[in-house]
Amino acid sequence: MTTSEATAPPLTPRKNLRDTLLDALRSLPGTREFHIHVLQSSPRRNTFLYQFAKPRPRTYVQDLLVLLSEQTAPDGPRVLVTAIEANLYHIPSTASAILYVCKVDSTGQTTGGSANGRSPTKKLVQAFLEYYADPQTRPLDGVKNLWIQLFARAQGQYLFPNSAMWEGKKPLSDVKLCAWWKRVLAQVALDIQKSTRSTIGSGDPATMGTTVKAYYILPGYSELEAEYSLKVISSDIPWQYGHPYTLQEKSTLPCPPDTAHTRNLGHYIPYFEDDPKSRFMDEIAYTTGGEVKSPVRKRARTATSVDESRQREERDKDNGKEKEKEKDDRPLGELGKVTADEFWERMSFRQECVAGAVTGFFTLVVSTKADPVHVGKTVLSPLEPQTGQVSAQINKRVLTALTTGVEFSTAERAIKATETLENTIKRLCDGISSTGGQQHLHGGRSSTPEPRERSNSTLLVPPRTPPRNDKQQVVIEVTPNPFPEPVASLETYQSHIYGSVWVRNPEVEERRLGGGKGEEKESPGVNGPVVTVLTARKKKKRGE
Repeated sequence: MTTSEATAPPLTPRKNLRDTLLDALRSLPGTREFHIHVLQSSPRRNTFLYQFAKPRPRTYVQDLLVLLSEQTAPDGPRVLVTAIEANLYHIPSTASAILYVCKVDSTGQTTGGSANGRSPTKKLVQAFLEYYADPQTRPLDGVKNLWIQLFARAQGQYLFPNSAMWEGKKPLSDVKLCAWWKRVLAQVALDIQKSTRSTIGSGDPATMGTTVKAYYILPGYSELEAEYSLKVISSDIPWQYGHPYTLQEKSTLPCPPDTAHTRNLGHYIPYFEDDPKSRFMDEIAYTTGGEVKSPVRKRARTATSVDESRQREERDKDNGKEKEKEKDDRPLGELGKVTADEFWERMSFRQECVAGAVTGFFTLVVSTKADPVHVGKTVLSPLEPQTGQVSAQINKRVLTALTTGVEFSTAERAIKATETLENTIKRLCDGISSTGGQQHLHGGRSSTPEPRERSNSTLLVPPRTPPRNDKQQVVIEVTPNPFPEPVASLETYQSHIYGSVWVRNPEVEERRLGGGKGEEKESPGVNGPVVTVLTARKKKKRGE
């Protein structure tokens, strides 16, 4: 051991995501027990995030899935109440990362009911976002800019099939959903600012010069119309209405600039799965506005022009190679002509944004000026698996089982689905081969009575981006991963994936507020004093 290693201060172990989420749930009112399953896949190469950039930056992605179930008695059944699906993208060349929230859903089957405490969805989502936004807890080393991006679109269900049929679920309307996300992100930004201010005196380089910027846009609405529609109480976070790609400095953009110094929309707009921006980018990239010209009329060849034609062919061949190289470096389609401002202006006319429902795009940018890598800390490869991570195949199998193999239309089916999914996760971590099929995963488990026969046709197919019709496909990364896939074990399951916390807090009298997440409620008097409304007296007419 060298002298520098001996004198280096010991590094505080970073709390994992599971423990962070459990700590956030401890403050919820009511008496109940929460059971959580957190699946984080190991990093892998990704070529789709900035597939239209020239050249494409090296990007790595992780799949994140959080399942939260609730139980009111030690011998009572568990039932899933909340699920979060997200992707974490890492771009080392710009020291940036993007946390894209794919879907957040609740079943409405809170076992305690509204009288026993509020829904845990808001608290869970807030803690999930803060874990990756806070430079002190973020599990990515060397990241200076963390972008949180999401698309808010109201639907009856996102991750829990047939949960919209349950009478206890109250899906939010389009406006209330956008207002709910704006409040959640505002609280995340406030907590990050408080956390960084409290650690300024400690000299932690990970929090020095931390700034938080918030952006949102409702396509088709002006800033005044958007503020009036959401009616969110103003906070200390100054929201900027619009997109962040022109207001932000180029140094904080996740994608590096074009080496040819040409304008390319593919360097600004990221490509996410099942996102309207991605579908619009496809149309722009594979739409050409070239003119249709008639073929050039050829003259008859003579014997004296044979040598000249050969020389001309050689010159054309050399010029063709140069032109082909220039063509490969040019942006696809109209990406070099459409600016970021024009892109968002045209998004207002997209069918997904003008179908009669309000939609919203939200972005939170957390930037740190100082180098977040601590002294004495070894920088790992972006592809190296970390403790507690599982293979992407396990994450995919659990998500497929959730969206296609179970349903939540009744209380009995929700309990059965919860038991099936939780046992599936545990058995996959216990080393069951993926070739064993569903027969091994579901066999020998009949503690919960099977409900009446149902048809599989009632299960909804999860929404996906339709396949492209063009012939130009993005080349998939085929470079082998130098690190082996992590092998899940019961130790990983017990230390990083599964956890539970028993909550025993006094009940809080609650009232509904527009913009909550399904069953989301808030206490009266939290956001301001009680206002007494006076009724005007009606003026009496003559003769009465």
